[in-house]
Amino acid sequence: MKSKKPANSSQKQPNNSKAPKKTDRAKPAGEHYKKAPRRDGSGARKPFGETKPARAPQKADANQSAEGERIQKVLARGGVGSRREIERWIEEGRVKLNGVDVTPGTRLKPGDFLQINGRVVHWERFGKQPTRVLLYHKPTGEVVTRRDPEGRPVIFAQLPELAVGRWIAVGRLDINTSGLLLVTNNGELANRLMHPSTSVEREYAVRILGEVSDATMERLKQGVELEDGKAKFDEIHFAGGEGANKWYHVIVTEGRNRLVRRLWESQDVTVSRLIRLRYGPVVLPERLKTQNFYELTDKELDLLFEFAGMAKEERAVAAEPETKGHKPRRH
Repeated sequence: MKSKKPANSSQKQPNNSKAPKKTDRAKPAGEHYKKAPRRDGSGARKPFGETKPARAPQKADANQSAEGERIQKVLARGGVGSRREIERWIEEGRVKLNGVDVTPGTRLKPGDFLQINGRVVHWERFGKQPTRVLLYHKPTGEVVTRRDPEGRPVIFAQLPELAVGRWIAVGRLDINTSGLLLVTNNGELANRLMHPSTSVEREYAVRILGEVSDATMERLKQGVELEDGKAKFDEIHFAGGEGANKWYHVIVTEGRNRLVRRLWESQDVTVSRLIRLRYGPVVLPERLKTQNFYELTDKELDLLFEFAGMAKEERAVAAEPETKGHKPRRH
């Protein structure tokens, strides 16, 4: 598949009242995917080759074709739920195979009849679905859920429909946070990218009110006690701003709820705007407008699988990646 990069658009980068220009981030290939940068003590970027993948690749099961695949893996790949959720359903007796309750180690084989909560699951289709990953530019005001009891707009309403499976959000952004949100139909990939043991970097642009002292920044880097344990910024850098508003770029490797806001609030600093710029090696395209998405190409997917420690998928002739409001340019 030909490599692609975003076309120009009129989206502007904020300054004093908007987000700062992302001048301290290396230009990613195609402006939306890069091999995750890091900084050493001098601020110099380290190449991707020095960055450890999320996990080591799994070894293929030589007997898999004969014995089938584990139920958790098949259902997670189909977007039915995460492996952890499916294991819980199995423990609760909600999953039956050929009319019998199953155990977590049970494997699916051709012809098996699978039910969850009494409903038939046509699991055979899950093995035929190629992985898709979308980069969605979430605006403030949208919630990362499928249905909202308060009637607020949800991010999934902006995404294309899937014939099989469902979209899974890789991590969450609260209603007042905008920026990059990854969604995929591959539950295993989503689990790898979200699992606490992977320590995937999340980079944010933060607008705060007032001045921040060097002592405060040092405390935030060393770690402060929050209600759910000690937390810190792995990196924090001043990114410009004039007057009352100042911008900082921060990196965390945890996915705790509202972690970035809570860290600043622990130092009596008010966050007036928060934008996620990067998740692992994937960067928010600068020209991707809010409520639009870009779909990773096969080459970009291969890089993401490598980062997550997963074997690359074998693909048939691929269809054109789907894009909303962000048409790539061939070159």
